[in-house]
Amino acid sequence: MTKQGETGQKPLRKGMLEKRQAILKGARAVFGREGYTRASIDAIAAEAGVSSRTLYNHFGDKEGLFRAVLLDSSVAVTTAQQELLARHFHKFRDPETDLYDMALEWIGGIETHPEHFALVRQIIPEASRLPVDVLEEWRRVGPKATQQALKEHLLAAGRAGLLAIDEENADRATRHLALFTGGAVSAESAQGALPLAPEEFERLVREGVELFLQLYGKSSGE
Repeated sequence: MTKQGETGQKPLRKGMLEKRQAILKGARAVFGREGYTRASIDAIAAEAGVSSRTLYNHFGDKEGLFRAVLLDSSVAVTTAQQELLARHFHKFRDPETDLYDMALEWIGGIETHPEHFALVRQIIPEASRLPVDVLEEWRRVGPKATQQALKEHLLAAGRAGLLAIDEENADRATRHLALFTGGAVSAESAQGALPLAPEEFERLVREGVELFLQLYGKSSGE
């Protein structure tokens, strides 16, 4: 009897999980297209293939849903970015070549996770209308977590004598690497909304790495 009862509950739990994931996926798409203010619960429910009542039962209200979508997506993308950084810095030997290869893949993540970055693009113009605690939590589990991982790898490269980076300038170096590479690509592509030709993307990343190494390469004298 016990086994039969347990077996009877598993499909329900699995079904609830699948429904929750469908809602998150649908909401990510709608919030990415419409933004937080314009997105409606009915549109999200339709995108997810569920009823509005089901959506409310899972997430309570639109703010609760937006929080769940943003944090779920940010944690997944941050985890992927941290793994990417670890993979590249594990074999870090030639700063110019290795930083270039890393930055190409890291900044190229905009294309790997298009719905997430469409959602992030909506946050910027709507920031003043979004709950402050949601924005703070997003920054903590998303951008700040990735920046902290990058900082630790740059410090390790500095300790290995490959870069002129130490505790005193590590925060600045982390910001500069992101700005010189990702910032340049973001500016030219309207935050990833406009496609860049591969050669243009590569040129921007290479120039960013070269500028970074002028400041933090061992020949920089820092």
